[in-house]
Amino acid sequence: MKKTLHPLWAVGLALAATLAQAASDAVLRVESSEPRAYGYRVGDHVQRQVVVHVPEGWRLDEATLPRPGGRGQALELRQVARRTVEGGRRLELDLDYQVFLAPANVRTVEIAPLRLRFAGASRIEEVLVEAWPVTISPLVPVQAPTRRGYGELQPDKPPPLIDTSEARRRLEVFAAVAALLLAWLAVVHLGPPWAAARNRPFGVAWRRLRGLAANPAEAPWREACVQLHEALNRSAGEVLFERGLEAFVARQPAFAAVRDDLARFLQMSRAEFFGGAARQPDDGAWLRALCRRCRDAERGIA
Repeated sequence: MKKTLHPLWAVGLALAATLAQAASDAVLRVESSEPRAYGYRVGDHVQRQVVVHVPEGWRLDEATLPRPGGRGQALELRQVARRTVEGGRRLELDLDYQVFLAPANVRTVEIAPLRLRFAGASRIEEVLVEAWPVTISPLVPVQAPTRRGYGELQPDKPPPLIDTSEARRRLEVFAAVAALLLAWLAVVHLGPPWAAARNRPFGVAWRRLRGLAANPAEAPWREACVQLHEALNRSAGEVLFERGLEAFVARQPAFAAVRDDLARFLQMSRAEFFGGAARQPDDGAWLRALCRRCRDAERGIA
């Protein structure tokens, strides 16, 4: 007859299994994902991942974490990325190394080992991450082959010369045609307006008066007044007197800026020709400036 297991024995076995599981969970365990050990040259990056399973209640000694640096070494630790998951029971370290060695021949170096210290409730323990070999290859062989065309550095080959005479001739022809077209456009579009501006009443008067002296003699002074009167009459389309000045300015608002000076000129002219009044000092310079301002107003640039 088969004997049955006493219930106390079953409870004991379950308790033993639980204690064994708890004991295994209370042990620090480290795993590392190693990079390939070959095929590196100067400047390449080497990544290594370290995973530490940390029992509950244990704390990492931050001072034992690796720090970026290591100038002058074959492998320099450039970056350390740290993550804590599973409520602090899993510590992940991503270590990024860069190769700074350029050997003449293939050479094997080691990623330095790491020791991480953890503190528990009653003791302190360290976990060791073993060193790992890395093989570094030279960039170029020590000696270049002796075959023709190799060896020491050769001077650059000069670029082939291209005959550009035909292209230059075409550019010269195009430039000449473009210059002729521009000249024709200037004559067509700028010539008539320029000629019309020069032949407007005050444009003609200005060419005749711009050489007038500041204090001209009686004859040149009277001739200058006549020229300015003719320009006013041509612009107004009638003989312009003082009483018609306001109507003239209303028809041609561009002359509003010189209205007062035109009124003064008409008074001076009437006094000169009909009243025999004395002349003002520098009247030639004033009349010349008035004519230039009227020319500018005529062109719309006053």
